[in-house]
Amino acid sequence: QAVADALVDAGVRAEMVLGAIESRRVERGPASNEDYLGGAVEYTADDQKLMEPSGDAVMMEWERPLMQLHAQVLCAGGVGEEASPERAKERHVLNVGFGMGIVDSYLQEFGAGRHTIIEAHPTVFAKMKAEGWDQKPGVTIRFGRWQDVVPTLAAADFDGIFFDTFGEYYSDMKAFHAHLPRLLKPGGLYSFFNGLCPRNIFFHGVACQVVQLELARLGLAADFVPCEIDAGAHADATWHGVRRRYWWNDTYYLPV
Repeated sequence: QAVADALVDAGVRAEMVLGAIESRRVERGPASNEDYLGGAVEYTADDQKLMEPSGDAVMMEWERPLMQLHAQVLCAGGVGEEASPERAKERHVLNVGFGMGIVDSYLQEFGAGRHTIIEAHPTVFAKMKAEGWDQKPGVTIRFGRWQDVVPTLAAADFDGIFFDTFGEYYSDMKAFHAHLPRLLKPGGLYSFFNGLCPRNIFFHGVACQVVQLELARLGLAADFVPCEIDAGAHADATWHGVRRRYWWNDTYYLPV
C-alpha cells in the first residue's frame, strides 16, 4: 500500500506540474465545446441515450443511480444526511448541464425549493421547454454557455452545485471551480460527474487527488465517497451503438 500511495503522490505532483505548464500555453480562442454546441444531438427512441451523430454518447441511462446519489447529497446537505422535504425545500441547487435531465428530475423528486439549470445546447434546451421544465415551480432555466451565464449569477446564492458538461476539458472544469467560492453559500456543497480518467483506476485516483488539491487552494474541502456501480453499466448491450465507451470501473468515487 505504501508503494501504491507513493506512486499516486508522484503522479499527482507530475500532473500538477504539467497542468501549470499547460495553463501557460492556453490562449484565448474558440470555445472548447464549440463543435458540440453547433452540431446535432439526438435522444434515442428508447430514451436510454443522448447521442452525437459521430456515435459518441453525451449521456446514458446507466448513470441514473449515480445521478440519484448526487441529487440526494445536494438536497440533504451532506453525505449520510436524509434528503427530507423540509430540508430540501430550503435549498437552492444549481445544475450545469441538463443532458437527459436525470439529476434534475431527482432534484425535483427530493423537493429542492429553488432549482436553477444552465444548458447550452439548443436541441436539449428545446426538449426542456417541450417537457415543461420552464413551467415547473421554483425552476429557473438559463440558456447559454456556463462561461457566459455564471458571471451573471448572484453571489452566495446556492446551497448546492452540480457540474456535468460535455465536449469540455479538465481545464474548463478547473475554470468553473474558480467561481465556486463566490457562488456557494457558507457550508454549501459542490459535486460533479466524476468521469476523470475512467480507463485506468491509478490515473483516476491521481485525477481525484489533483481535484482535491485544487479545491483546497480555493478554500474548499473535498472528499470522494466510494459507490458501487450497477453491473448493468458494464453490459455489452448498454454500450451497443456507442462509438467510445466512457466508463470501465466497478467503483464510482462521488465527489463532495
